Formats: sequence, C-alpha cells, structure tokens
Amino acid sequence: MTVDVRVGLDIGATKILGAVVAPDGAILAQFREPTVPGADGVLATATRVLDRLAAEFDGVLPSHVGIGFPGLVDRDRGAVSHAVNLGLGDDWLPLAERLAERTGAAVMVENDVRAATWGAHILSGADDLGYLSIGTGLAAGFVLGGVLRRGASGASGEIGHVPVDPDGRLCSCGQRGCLELSAAASALTAAWPGDGQTPPAQALFAAVAAGDPTAAAVRDRFAAGVADAIRMLGLAVDPRVIIIGGGVAHLGEPLLAAVTAALRAQAATSPFLAALDLGARVQLVAADVPVGAIGAAMIADAQ
Repeated sequence: MTVDVRVGLDIGATKILGAVVAPDGAILAQFREPTVPGADGVLATATRVLDRLAAEFDGVLPSHVGIGFPGLVDRDRGAVSHAVNLGLGDDWLPLAERLAERTGAAVMVENDVRAATWGAHILSGADDLGYLSIGTGLAAGFVLGGVLRRGASGASGEIGHVPVDPDGRLCSCGQRGCLELSAAASALTAAWPGDGQTPPAQALFAAVAAGDPTAAAVRDRFAAGVADAIRMLGLAVDPRVIIIGGGVAHLGEPLLAAVTAALRAQAATSPFLAALDLGARVQLVAADVPVGAIGAAMIADAQ
C-alpha cells in the first residue's frame, strides 16, 4: 500500500461512509454502513467500515485515519459529544482513542463541515473558498490563504444560527428567526413534506418541473434563503469560490439555477451586490463525490 494513502470516515446520523484516499484526493475504495446510534453503536459501525476497507488491501489499514463528526469535537483529545442525532449527549466519547485501540492507526477527529471544507479545497484546488453545507442544518467552512479556519472556540461558520428575522420561529439553539429555519433541508421538509416515498427536496423540484405553482413558490423561498447565506459569506469573508455541499446539493443543476437566479434578483436592486457577482462564484459538489470522507482522510494536512 502506498505510504501516503489514508482513510477518512464521514460519520452521519444515517450512515458512516469510509474511503481510502490517494494524496490527490482520488478514491481507491469506499464503503458505507447504516449508523447504529449511541456510543457503542457508533464505535461498532465505524469499526465495521474500517475492517471492510482494510479487507480491500489484504487486511492492512493505512496508518492514518481521519474522522468528520457532526457534534462538538475536542480535537486535542479526539473526543466528541452533543451529537443528538447520533444518540450522544453531553458525555464525552474518546472516539479517536477507542478506534486507535481497535485498529492500531493514528486517528484524528474534526468537525464534519470543516472536514468537508478541506475536501472541497483538495478537489477544487482553490486556496480561498467558502463551503456551504446544506443538510438537516446549515453551516459553513472556510479555507483562507490555504489555511482551514476553525475559530477561537471552534464556532467558525455556524451561520445557520445567525438570526435574520427577530419575529421568526424559535430555533433549536434558543434564538428566534435563525437563517437555518429558511435555508436548511429541515426547512424545506417542513414546507414540502412530500409523500414519504421520495426525499422532500427531490419531490419539491420534481413538482416544480411538472408545473406546480405552489411548489415553485416554495422553491423560490428556499432558494432565496440559500442566497441569503451565500450573500452572508460573500459580505463577511469575500471568498473567491463558494462551494455548496451537503445532502441538498445532490439536486444538482436545478438547485444551482434556482440559487443563482435568487442571487441575481437580490443584486438587481443593489449595484453594490451586482459588483460582487456572487452568482458567478458558486459551484456545487458533485453528487457522487464523498467530499466529507476525502477531507477527513487528509485533515492532518490542515494543521
């Protein structure tokens, strides 16, 4: 096995995806397994994924494993907590230590959005970028001058919890009218639950394509919320490239078209915004690229 080959795990509420990654970000092998919640379940699922990946290489696991984790991450201790969707509360789980004991590899843990941000940096080659993750929640990451921005307290990029409507609904964070309430997948699901068979985002855009005017109105409101998030990134950090990832990004070109149209509408009444040309900076992560696992695998380089 090549010395530089590494493994990344993208741990989520529904699945753990693992990938063996070459130095240029190429995927050499990958495997996913449904996540079993709880501390023991997460450890067992992660171990199964790592064992399966090792089996692809004569039972030998690369010496470095990186993990992207959705919750509070203590990078120095390799510990995680407060991942409600994974069944983890305020007790710290020494994830890196436990997996190192099971695999013999050096294990590093990073916040999942920042890991995906680093993956977007590797794949795009952009050294000045903002990454907008649209999943159940809404968050951003930044690579500025080739350096991953984490923030003084690890809260960099939590734009989903910036209040934009003081009279809005109560957010899970305790504030009112947070951006996440209009620009995350959970907001789209609340506005367009669908039939329970097709994921709400796909169902909504299919209804738009079929000519449903109510669906078009819901799409436009959602796209305007995402455009607000992109405008926030542009005005606060002004990155050269803005890459949209997360589950909603799998919608592909229809999402990109709706968001860029919303950005153009915002800029139509503001010469200042028009001069920034934010729509031209926006890209999507390809649906079949595990950017989170790639970034996790290479996260040691972001020190």
